[in-house]
Amino acid sequence: MASESNKIIKWLLQGDPSICWQVKRDLLRANESAWEPDRKKIAEKGWGKKLLERRQPDGRWGGGWYSPKWISTHYTLMLLRRMGLPPDNGPACESTLLLLNKGIYSDGGINLFASMKHSETCVTGMILSLCSYFDIPVEKYESLIDFLIEQQMADGGWNCESFRGARHSSMHTTLSVLEGLWEFEKEFDLKKDPIRHARLRAHDFLLAHRLYKSDRTGRIIDPKWTRLSFPPRWRYDILRVLEYFRDCRAQKDERMTDAIGVLLSKEKDGRWPLQSNHAGRVFFEMEKPGEVGRWNTLRALRVLNWWGA
Repeated sequence: MASESNKIIKWLLQGDPSICWQVKRDLLRANESAWEPDRKKIAEKGWGKKLLERRQPDGRWGGGWYSPKWISTHYTLMLLRRMGLPPDNGPACESTLLLLNKGIYSDGGINLFASMKHSETCVTGMILSLCSYFDIPVEKYESLIDFLIEQQMADGGWNCESFRGARHSSMHTTLSVLEGLWEFEKEFDLKKDPIRHARLRAHDFLLAHRLYKSDRTGRIIDPKWTRLSFPPRWRYDILRVLEYFRDCRAQKDERMTDAIGVLLSKEKDGRWPLQSNHAGRVFFEMEKPGEVGRWNTLRALRVLNWWGA
């Protein structure tokens, strides 16, 4: 069993620097001096370098701020963040600030859409995660937190359609907001009590749905949520939400067991597949859908290590 585990770790370490540094930190539990050199390589070789080379002279990617998906500035920065590009990377910080300045709206949130007269909750959550991760002065985006806390719904979650009368929270929006709030909470001591209160209310909302099921019928809400994709973009799925709970060291709860069971069922000889990608334009393909992939293997193993600890 140990030899098989070592074989999988060796296979993971043969991947891109964005995977190697996370394997060393999260699976091997190495100290910073062991994984930091790999992290710095993200900007110098492999997928991270290829993305950074696509950055345009005006600081944008793909010719747009939020669109086209998935080659726009917003989604490229989201991917670089998931890769673990060092937070002080100059081009990424500069583009994140440009994106923030482009989107900051009079109600305190983010509005990148000319047709809307209010901020978009899901996008505000994602940009909060970007600003908190990359080195953006906190006073420039502190209003995003106030906007998000104000927008929390009675059931504990968030829904970007609340302005159109939605009364039930969206799993997609809720997770994007939670990731943003947690990224901020990791970095700063500001607003800790209201953020923590908001996050715990949202945890209850997700757990009431056993992370992917109707709280009324117990049926799967959307079968796509049980498929393993990467990167998740704005979309919800069980691995993405389990990664969030693992990252924030949430208290393990019996209502997570169904999702853990689904994740275990996807294993193929100690590895996990990339089952699908979300339709849209990409600069290049990192892994092939339908085959086992390093990204989802890394993600699944660290979730299961947390769950079994």
